[in-house]
Amino acid sequence: MEFKFFYHFGNFLLMLKGMFSRPENMKMYWKQFMQQCVDIGVGSFGIVFIISLFMGGVTTLQTAYQLVSPIIPKSTIAQVVRDTIILEFAPTLTCIVLAGVVGSKIASELGNMRISEQIDALEIMGINTKGYLIAPKIMAAVLMIPVLVAIAGFLGVWGGKEAGVLSGIISSEQFMQGLRQEFKAYNVFFAMAKSYTFGFIIASVSAYYGYNVNGGALEIGKASTTAVVVSCVLILFMDYALTAILL
Repeated sequence: MEFKFFYHFGNFLLMLKGMFSRPENMKMYWKQFMQQCVDIGVGSFGIVFIISLFMGGVTTLQTAYQLVSPIIPKSTIAQVVRDTIILEFAPTLTCIVLAGVVGSKIASELGNMRISEQIDALEIMGINTKGYLIAPKIMAAVLMIPVLVAIAGFLGVWGGKEAGVLSGIISSEQFMQGLRQEFKAYNVFFAMAKSYTFGFIIASVSAYYGYNVNGGALEIGKASTTAVVVSCVLILFMDYALTAILL
C-alpha cells in the first residue's frame, strides 16, 4: 500500500514538473485556458447557487433552533451564520461538490483522450501534452474556484437572511446588525486560502487520474470515481491541516 502511494505521488510530481515548459503556441494555450475558465466557472455556477442558498437557509434555521435562551440577542444568530458559512461551509462544502462536478469532468475528458489515442497523436506532433492539456485546467480551477467560493459565501449569507426573515425568526435589521458584529477580515483570507488549495487539489488530482488511464471505457469510469474520492479525502485532510495552521 505504501509503495503504491509513493508510486502515485512520484508520478504526480513528475506530471506537475512536465507542465512547466515553454508553450509551443501561446495563443493556443490562452484559448484552452479561457475555455476551461468558462467550463469550470460558468458551468458550475448553477449548482453552487442552489447549494449556497439552501446551505445559508438551513444554517439560520438550525442556529435559531439551538439558541433559544432569551438572554442571547437575536443578532447572535446572524453572527454564527456568517462565521460558519465563511469559515467552513462556503469553501469546504462547495469544493466537495465541485470535486464531483469539475473533477469527474476533467478525469473523464482526459481519460477519453488517452484511450482514443488523441494524447499520443499530440505528442507525435511535438506538443507537450501535460502543458497543453493539464496546465490550463489547473490554472483555470485555481482562478475560478475561489471566485465560486466567494459567490457561495455571499449567497449563503443572503439565503440565511431571507430564510430568517421569511420564517419570522429574526428581522432584517437584527440580521444586518449581527453581520457587522465582531467581523474579522482574517476569516475571509482564511476562506480564500482554503479555496485556492482545494481548487489546485481538484484539478491536479483529477487530471492525474484521467491522464494516466489504461484500458477502455470501464477504466475511464473507475478513474473518474477514484479522482473524485481521492480529491474529497485530500480536501478534508487539507481542511483540517489549514485550520490547525492558520487559525
